[in-house]
Amino acid sequence: MSLLPILKWPDPRLAQVCAPVDGITPEIEKLAADMLETMYDAPGRGLAAPQVGAMQRLFVMDTTWKEGAPAPLVCINPVLQEVSDERATMTEGCLSIPGVSAEVSRPARVRMVWTGLDGARHVQGFDGFAAVCVQHELDHLDGIVTFDHLDPETRASLIADYEAA
Repeated sequence: MSLLPILKWPDPRLAQVCAPVDGITPEIEKLAADMLETMYDAPGRGLAAPQVGAMQRLFVMDTTWKEGAPAPLVCINPVLQEVSDERATMTEGCLSIPGVSAEVSRPARVRMVWTGLDGARHVQGFDGFAAVCVQHELDHLDGIVTFDHLDPETRASLIADYEAA
């Protein structure tokens, strides 16, 4: 395994929609392993393939490892199957926009379908921080970053702070 460089905003690849993964290959397995190692080293709780320059629909996440309960997930070609009407607002950070945190409102609960490295179809519901993480990483696969969820004034202010840092 090896650490991968994490792209920083405004790298144009972060605004691109990713292509589906065609199959579980040794290259995909290595990418997933390298992404997990990179995420833990960052240290983050999620990392999407475009953040490391791989323009494929894959992300990794582990929302509990910092509390001593590692539960890594590798999500290939993920799709939200259900989203709740209830909304939750949480502070989000992003490994591709270091030093910036923003309040983002999202569905409070989601149900996602994806393919695992085992080639099997997985279905799971997520709520709380895990639901936020799933949606944040899925956004990356569609070329959406945290800034894209903000009103123009908040966005401009945070971008100015980010660029000044």
